[in-house]
Amino acid sequence: MKKILLVDDDLHILQLVTIHLSQAGYDVIQAKHGSEALERLQEEDIALAVVDVMMPFIDGYTLTKEIRRLYDLPVILLTAKSQIEDKEEGFAAGTDDYLVKPFEPKELLFRVQALLRRYAKEDDASVIKLGQTIINKRSYEVKVGTKTLLLPLREFELLAFLASNSMRVFSRENLIEHIWGLDYEGDARTVDVHVKRLRERFTNLTEDFHIKTVRGVGYSLETKR
Repeated sequence: MKKILLVDDDLHILQLVTIHLSQAGYDVIQAKHGSEALERLQEEDIALAVVDVMMPFIDGYTLTKEIRRLYDLPVILLTAKSQIEDKEEGFAAGTDDYLVKPFEPKELLFRVQALLRRYAKEDDASVIKLGQTIINKRSYEVKVGTKTLLLPLREFELLAFLASNSMRVFSRENLIEHIWGLDYEGDARTVDVHVKRLRERFTNLTEDFHIKTVRGVGYSLETKR
């Protein structure tokens, strides 16, 4: 059951929206202001946040910026304001959608469902799983079991590209074109250096994959069958 964080200092809104989202199968986590919302975010695995703009302590714009800085989840802003300048401020803060009060709870539900579908599709496309190894192209992280690695950019891009095309052989020139670009003026042997570094990082860490040298051709990432 996906958890929705609902942040509003209006108890009527909290109760009304909670009823409709709960009936649709979501687990609603309530917070009455921004500070409490940040606590809930630390405690719970939140899939989406619905945030009121006008709140004490931390307003919705500021809270949205904090969510954007710390988490990767969609945000819907609720506000009584409908001026274009207010919407501009909301989108500048990083909100994914904007709903003006008063609103129909069903409309909010439709927007929640649409955003969750969109994020799910993005997650599917951005996450590569090789056994217990997870390569996340959005966060640029590689997780091997409980260990998280942050690789230098070119190493990450090379690993992600090979993993996305596992069991295919690429020449050094192919890899230079895909990772470094057509205007790269360095030696194609830079690929060898990056492959060597990746092997040093992962050979003793996981058996989920290995980067094989195909003599006279280039490299291929092979996965454990």
